[in-house]
Amino acid sequence: MSKEGCLIVISGPSGTGKGTVCNALLDRHAEIAYSISATTRLPRSGEKDGVNYYFLTKPVFEKMIRDGELLEWAEVYKNYYGTPLKKIQERLTAGQDILLEIDPQGAMNVKEKFPDGIYIYILPPSMAELEQRIRGRGTDSEESICCRLRAAADEIAAADHYQYVVVNDAVPRAVSKINAILMAEHCRADRNLTFIHSLSRQERK
Repeated sequence: MSKEGCLIVISGPSGTGKGTVCNALLDRHAEIAYSISATTRLPRSGEKDGVNYYFLTKPVFEKMIRDGELLEWAEVYKNYYGTPLKKIQERLTAGQDILLEIDPQGAMNVKEKFPDGIYIYILPPSMAELEQRIRGRGTDSEESICCRLRAAADEIAAADHYQYVVVNDAVPRAVSKINAILMAEHCRADRNLTFIHSLSRQERK
């Protein structure tokens, strides 16, 4: 029923598979637009500029901060990450759902501006499984792995600021749970007030 665009924010510690979950969700929902984040970190193998991230230099990113062109931004693991604002505003106004995959610090900044968004936190089945996934990627140095593992406990503690938590023990199951969340959110009465009021004004035949 809902005709208004929803802002969907998904977060989780490094290694939870949130990127894989988001991609699977987008494959199922062609109507959801993915908000591409900007970052100053270097691309990983296979990543493309304008597809996975907008890969920017620090001076360019800092100019966007000064000019107010970011919905949110944060410094994570010595790199900047942020969400360009203009496209999000245009798509939400047009009634399109937007998916953001961002860290908890950025998500809380977004929540201040979009408190009616849908905030979902992806959890690992266990900390041992999380470490195995991070090491299994083969893309991070030992120093980076240790840093991410130390940060994981603090990041997981941020989950209580979200509306929903989803354990990613299997991607299809996690996506099904998120799909159910989105369906319920779109059926909320306060997201459908225009439709409700139009029905209440119609004359009975």
